[in-house]
Amino acid sequence: MSTTIREGSLDAPTRHPLDWKNPRFYDRAALETELERVFDICHGCRRCVSLCQAFPTLFDLVDESETMEVDGVDKADYIKVVDHCYLCDLCYMTKCPYVPPHEWNLDFPHLMLRAKAVKYKEGKTKQRDKLLSSTDLVGSLAGIPVVNGLVNAALNNSGGRKLMESVLGVDSTAALPEYHSDTLRKRHADLIGRSASGTAAGPTTGKVALFATCYGNYNDPGVNDDLIAVFEHNGIPVTLAQKERCCGMPKLELGDLEAVEEAKSANIPVLKALVDAGWDIVAPVPSCVLMFKQELPLMFPDDADVQLVKQHIFDPFEYLMLRHKQGKLSTSFDKPLGKVVYQASCHQRVQNIGQKTREVLALVPDTTVEIIERCSGHDGTYAVKKEFHAASMKIVRPVASRVKQAEADHFGSDCPMAGAHIAHALEQDGKQQHPLTLLRIAYGV
Repeated sequence: MSTTIREGSLDAPTRHPLDWKNPRFYDRAALETELERVFDICHGCRRCVSLCQAFPTLFDLVDESETMEVDGVDKADYIKVVDHCYLCDLCYMTKCPYVPPHEWNLDFPHLMLRAKAVKYKEGKTKQRDKLLSSTDLVGSLAGIPVVNGLVNAALNNSGGRKLMESVLGVDSTAALPEYHSDTLRKRHADLIGRSASGTAAGPTTGKVALFATCYGNYNDPGVNDDLIAVFEHNGIPVTLAQKERCCGMPKLELGDLEAVEEAKSANIPVLKALVDAGWDIVAPVPSCVLMFKQELPLMFPDDADVQLVKQHIFDPFEYLMLRHKQGKLSTSFDKPLGKVVYQASCHQRVQNIGQKTREVLALVPDTTVEIIERCSGHDGTYAVKKEFHAASMKIVRPVASRVKQAEADHFGSDCPMAGAHIAHALEQDGKQQHPLTLLRIAYGV
């Protein structure tokens, strides 16, 4: 009797917890067996070829092998596929027909994460990558006033950039963010530990604790300035946590899962205390929101505090639209925005919240919003590494072309880093504007 394999599914994707505490998780032989199984399925499908460089790399390895099948690929070359995956999750959420509950149980991003974790555990991760993912350390050092000037000067000097490329492997042509000594937490120190009351509406309490993020604290505090201004304008008090660590996403992408646990142990008690005190949580970088919404809950499924924070952290525009549905968002705008084109970041899209940024900006009179649902290829550190920069520029090119063709009044991305990468591809560095910035402009606050 033959068995028919179901092609695709009408069921919603189900994400299984990450079994990273199991010693078998780090067993190389078991890993390579699973990689071969999944790669063989991907080779027979190839629907994800346009998403990132991981899949073209895999398919080239197969097509150039003697058998033209996965069994002809040297297992030592599997890591070439793994290194091109930056865990955007789009293959899982938008393309793959074999994700759970399908019987093939294919979770490509989390398999790549497992391979990265094995690589890290075996001591094969570059020191450069460990440094670039240590965002708290780099940001705090680069934010020291005297050091800050030297770092920013080096970032904007061709000689300094060539030195960074030769020593660290940071591409000399990649766009790198500057560092601020006047960090977000310094300029809004009065909000730390603030007490306030909010007006509840729907699932929101009407008062939010801002998880500033490393990037939003050290590199682009202006986006958080805009968030605070927009939320306060809408009668939503904003506070800052007493302390804050990196969300752990950079270390997750590195495969350093123990460092992720350390960050979790530092952040979750603080955030839980804020939730217990009636505060909701927002963060301006989609990757950080996703970390608390998805990755930490999957790594720590039995941690009640992690699950509590998951239920109370929001994308900023998700939060504003929830308020709008209850009649609690101001629609009195001071200035139209004209034509806006923006890239919806991957880590926002996979939160399954819909096009909330577009919905909010579309409330502004005389404003049209065009959304680009395609990856920018940045991924925090992928785009700045010498060996991957060319691939990142290839991935961003169609996005930049869409922006150029739109001839819009404003362009940017929900992810500040993606927005900067798109601007760099357009040779318009610094011209991008975050949607929160645009909303503040529209309000005239």
